[in-house]
Amino acid sequence: MLMKKQELIHLHGLLAEVRTQCEMWEGEFDLTAYESLGIKPTSIHKSKTDHKAAVFKLAKGITSSMAEAESEPLAPNAD
Repeated sequence: MLMKKQELIHLHGLLAEVRTQCEMWEGEFDLTAYESLGIKPTSIHKSKTDHKAAVFKLAKGITSSMAEAESEPLAPNAD
């Protein structure tokens, strides 16, 4: 099933909110690939293809940064 442009823009906005929350918990992420596109969820004049690329870059940046954080060993602690 293909997404409509409006749905991609909505998803883009949701991922931007996830980014904001994750940065509050984890700190800054390396999102240079996403930011280099210059497309924000509010860029409604941009094409569907542009938003699709932005969604993929943003999702990859968030998940890559979270994976790096998860790979750091945690000290064992008892309850």
